[in-house]
Amino acid sequence: MRNGVIPMLAGKRILLIIGGGIAAYKALELIRELRRAGASVVPVLTRAAEEFVTPLSASALAAEKVYRDLFDLTDEAEMGHIELSRDADLVVVAPATADLMGKMAAGLANDLASTVLMATDKRVLIAPAMNVRMWQHPATQRNLSTLTGDGVLTVGPDEGDMACGEYGPGRLATLPAIMAAIEAALSVPGPLSGRHVLVTSGPTHEPIDPVRYIANRSSGAQGTALAAALRDLGARVTFVTGPARVSPPSGVEVVAVETAREMADAVQQALPADAAIFAAAVADWHVKNAGAQKMKKAAGGMPALDFAENPDILAGVAGIKAGRPKLVVGFAAETENVVDHARAKLTRKGCDWIVANDVAPGTGIMGGTENAVHIVTAEGVEDWPRLSKDETARRLAARIADALAEN
Repeated sequence: MRNGVIPMLAGKRILLIIGGGIAAYKALELIRELRRAGASVVPVLTRAAEEFVTPLSASALAAEKVYRDLFDLTDEAEMGHIELSRDADLVVVAPATADLMGKMAAGLANDLASTVLMATDKRVLIAPAMNVRMWQHPATQRNLSTLTGDGVLTVGPDEGDMACGEYGPGRLATLPAIMAAIEAALSVPGPLSGRHVLVTSGPTHEPIDPVRYIANRSSGAQGTALAAALRDLGARVTFVTGPARVSPPSGVEVVAVETAREMADAVQQALPADAAIFAAAVADWHVKNAGAQKMKKAAGGMPALDFAENPDILAGVAGIKAGRPKLVVGFAAETENVVDHARAKLTRKGCDWIVANDVAPGTGIMGGTENAVHIVTAEGVEDWPRLSKDETARRLAARIADALAEN
């Protein structure tokens, strides 16, 4: 960066569609930051957005005309909505309201913003922002799944206090996060461009009753870092995550699950994929007699729990006969005989690689910020030094890209 200019954004033309939500005022600061970074910004305001920001404010900050009306005779004399959509290097929707997402998913085009989105041949990045209940509504989640499946990029939303007084996911992503997502969207295609990679991450929680569950100490940090590194190399990433302690990365399709069986179903729905990376710490068993009511203390001691084996997600995908991912990678968290156990797991599961690490007490790896892995394949073992989980992820993503390039 020099004098505020970001090389990736210098000279780029961003079409910014501002939706009608309370977070619309933050779009004005986004315009300012994009221009400081060297980009030009053309604002498109929905009718609802004008209830929160004025066209004059957006125009003054962008130093560009603000577009508002699909039926403007001057603009549309030359099919203005088509030109707007084609002249941009990237279309950004911030905030992307539930209404706008619904229109995009359904293919509606009844105002200027939705018509531009239908007419564009450029990448589209949305930054959702809405009330937590609207974000969690099944219709919104269906629309999100449709949009990510269509190749629309996303950033956020974040979790926090709402203007309406509620708390939860639905806040517009932070300005730095949106800027980073814009940079990534405009980056030169990476070695994984056009590839679909499935990544699982985090622990699973297996309920005992409505208030208790069986879990493990996985934070989800390594799987999250790996998903971000694969995204940065250009992959379309489907990120299936259990209840992790870290937030999922932006710019990937996030599928949140709780149990191993839910994760198995989500993995099947995410296929086909070019590569499947199973970094999640999946529980081996679930409680068969988990009840709908809280388990009470009994006079005779602890109630007996009846366990059943969970589906083997890694082996199931590795054993697919038709349409198997070109690369299937498992993780092995061990406390002793790490490489020997990893070799046995490689054979038992039928996968291509095992990424093994030592999570014995004292290593600080499970739940920590560093990792030391061994890459176990049919050809042998690579012992990697202790690195940050981010650096481990970047090296592993590069190795995955090399392996897919050979196929």
